[in-house]
Amino acid sequence: MARPVTLFTGQWADLPLAELAPLARGMGYDGLELACWGDHFNVQEALASERYVQDKRDLLEQHGLRCFAIGSHLVGQAVCDLIDERHKAILPEHVWGDGQAEGVRQRAAREMQDTARAAAKMGLKVVTGFTGSSVWHSLYAFPPTTQEYWNQGFADFANRWKPILDTFESAGVNFALEVHPTEIAFDTASAQRAVEAVAGHKRFGFNFDPSHLGYQGVDYVKFLRTFSDRIYNVHMKDVWWGKGDGTAGVFGGHTSFGDARRYWDFRSVGRGMIDFESIIVALNDIAYAGPLSVEWEDSRMDRVHGATESAAYCKRLDFKPAAGAFDAVFDKAKQGGMAGS
Repeated sequence: MARPVTLFTGQWADLPLAELAPLARGMGYDGLELACWGDHFNVQEALASERYVQDKRDLLEQHGLRCFAIGSHLVGQAVCDLIDERHKAILPEHVWGDGQAEGVRQRAAREMQDTARAAAKMGLKVVTGFTGSSVWHSLYAFPPTTQEYWNQGFADFANRWKPILDTFESAGVNFALEVHPTEIAFDTASAQRAVEAVAGHKRFGFNFDPSHLGYQGVDYVKFLRTFSDRIYNVHMKDVWWGKGDGTAGVFGGHTSFGDARRYWDFRSVGRGMIDFESIIVALNDIAYAGPLSVEWEDSRMDRVHGATESAAYCKRLDFKPAAGAFDAVFDKAKQGGMAGS
């Protein structure tokens, strides 16, 4: 069969999981990528209670759904970030604590280690998420920024994430960074640098999401081929770019999503400019057999309508890889002819 199509629940965390699960099944999904917020998946409760984990499994099974990964984007963001008041709104209270920056980062790191353990208890092999970055603010190089300065940022990432990745190794779980603006890796070049920073740690890989690459001008199909052995999860999310009125550029002009002045904005899957056909071909070429996880975002569309059509689009688009070369039949026919002569 083709790959399972799942729904990432991060944008649906306002709904209790007991309500979202039957809705997702009705929209055509085979499973859920559970966000570690809302009531969808609580890391500490999972570690404390076998009953909690079994209840999650039972709820999904009741609605014919599977789980292949959990997403810990919010806590992961705080591991390397320069902490400010915005982080309080996205972090659990026990991670935010007194809000002192270094303490927040250290508690976030411990929570990520616990997330690896919780994923293992859930029987999962992948945690998706963010890393944060201490040097994202220096993206545009003024005041003049040296490579030494950026090297310090990657060294900080390595120092904070290597112990986390070692815990992932002990748990038998992969961490899949969603390559994304504001993270230590936001394009192919920075992703290569991130892999080098952690000395190629085998538990460090990527949650491929083309929507964050396309509008930057990054070749997202090449990204798949470059990191063919490190694609641990795939988000199906669409985007268009170059469609604004010329008022705001690629940096966004401090406008909100859905503002007609924007140069780029997210779109329901299949309604943007991402070449998903080429992505499916590349996924087959690199032997990716994991889920296609829809991360649905479109400020102008009803989300149930959009998520429903996105599931159908992904299932229509996906196909099993070939069992062999299409022209191998000629060799077989020739051999059969020789055998019968």
